[in-house]
Amino acid sequence: MYYKKLTLLIFFAFSIYTHSVIGQEDLLNELDEFVKTDKDSLKNNKEGSSNFELPAFKTLKIGNLQSTKVADQGDLFLIVSHRFGPLKDGLDTFLGLDQANTKIELLYTFFEGLQFSISRESFEKTVSVAGKLRLERQSSSFPLNLTAYGTININTELNNSRFSNYRLKDEDRFSYALQLLASRRFSKNFSLEIAPTYVRENLQILEETFEANHNQFALGFGGRLKLSKRISFNAEYVYNFNRHENSIYYNPYTFGVDIETGGHVFQLLFTNAQSTNEPGFISNATGDIAFGFNIVRVF
Repeated sequence: MYYKKLTLLIFFAFSIYTHSVIGQEDLLNELDEFVKTDKDSLKNNKEGSSNFELPAFKTLKIGNLQSTKVADQGDLFLIVSHRFGPLKDGLDTFLGLDQANTKIELLYTFFEGLQFSISRESFEKTVSVAGKLRLERQSSSFPLNLTAYGTININTELNNSRFSNYRLKDEDRFSYALQLLASRRFSKNFSLEIAPTYVRENLQILEETFEANHNQFALGFGGRLKLSKRISFNAEYVYNFNRHENSIYYNPYTFGVDIETGGHVFQLLFTNAQSTNEPGFISNATGDIAFGFNIVRVF
């Protein structure tokens, strides 16, 4: 009886291990197929005269900055973004790991080339809705990927106790961002993007910004360098043209690596912004560098 139970236990463990390995390979194959879809399923345009290139970026974000990648029709994404506290706090906060800002985002594409998302971020308890529209693909007849992106953010943390000298209105909770994303895949290992951006903040704290720049214009830059089959180095920087020289905020930057494994993409990064929403990190980056990550899962 003892040997029979032991045999059954070994068989059960082996079955789980085999299923896990096979499942892992299936998920890796699924990720590869997902990446190849843009080329394999859309080799030719309506006239059959142009071949589309593979996407310039394999994930929907470079780090904080949106990429030109648009999810395929019918794909459901779960994206978890985590930003820890500043590294400068040292061992007092275990290099910032004692602090955390988390964003959970659900994203779905109902129509080819048009994706929608909804998210909740713990930083200022922000609820966000966003949409991304593919305008053009890089092909043999067009040199760039063009994508439009827009988002509406609602800060649910605002309260009158923080603004005792100002009566808050409902519209003060809102901020917006519009972006035109343009990228090019120069080779199989190297891609670049520029992102002209408009940000609208209905409420600003003059003690922090020094002047009321509710309407802001910025220009983002981002790139991807492929290091191996499943690892790439990503970096980005956004210049805000309307930031006052005495503002306590900084232009945001982010750099890190993408690691693809098992149907997930892990983005490990360092950034000087706590928020991952566009109005938050473009307008209100604190300048203190912190560690963070994004986990991207497609279903």
